[in-house]
Amino acid sequence: MRVEIWSDIACPWCYIGKARFEQGLAAFAHRDQVEVVHRSFELDPNRAKGETGPVIPMLAKKYGRTLEEARSMEEHVASNARAEGLDYRAEGRDHGNTFEIHRLLHLARACGRQDELLNLAYRANFAEERSVFDAETLLELAVEAGLDADEARAVLADEDAYADEVRADEREAAELGATGVPFFVLDRRYGVSGGQPAEVFTQALEQAWQGRAITPIGADAAACDTDGSCEVPQPGAHA
Repeated sequence: MRVEIWSDIACPWCYIGKARFEQGLAAFAHRDQVEVVHRSFELDPNRAKGETGPVIPMLAKKYGRTLEEARSMEEHVASNARAEGLDYRAEGRDHGNTFEIHRLLHLARACGRQDELLNLAYRANFAEERSVFDAETLLELAVEAGLDADEARAVLADEDAYADEVRADEREAAELGATGVPFFVLDRRYGVSGGQPAEVFTQALEQAWQGRAITPIGADAAACDTDGSCEVPQPGAHA
């Protein structure tokens, strides 16, 4: 059984949702027969390459909040991440165009190192003092993930390398009706949207395996949408 996950490295709920999905997968009896493929989805495709800015002011402007309110929003997301055992810096992160990391992730998939690079990129973006929006950092992450440095450097230098693959993923997401991420597709028959609890993913996997229709789930699950914004559930709300 194949599970395809559309996500963006800039999306905190993709970071959290990946951890929750992996917990749900670990509890699935047939987990060794599941192939996981990560697909590209840009939250902010219109942002110019190299144009970055701090996350807190971006959130404040997007939601019409004060900087202090934006910090509180980020702290709430951080608490969800930490509850899954993930490190998360609520301040000091940048936001930018993620097309380059998606191209590199396609190279990593071709080399059998996609999950390794994705994990490193999430950690660099959300937990460490490392920007994923410059070529030097991306090259470092690629090498850490086990990719050949010269091959990764060549891909980053060639703007056309794997660009078609990224665009194809994004077209497929639109065709499947995905308006936000994370978005999970099981065997091209069933879909699960948002950073669901681990047990929901286990249930979805079991139902997909048995070939039964999945009851629509996840309408209230946190996700990030195509204008670059992310839902931030209030304390006490389902996340």
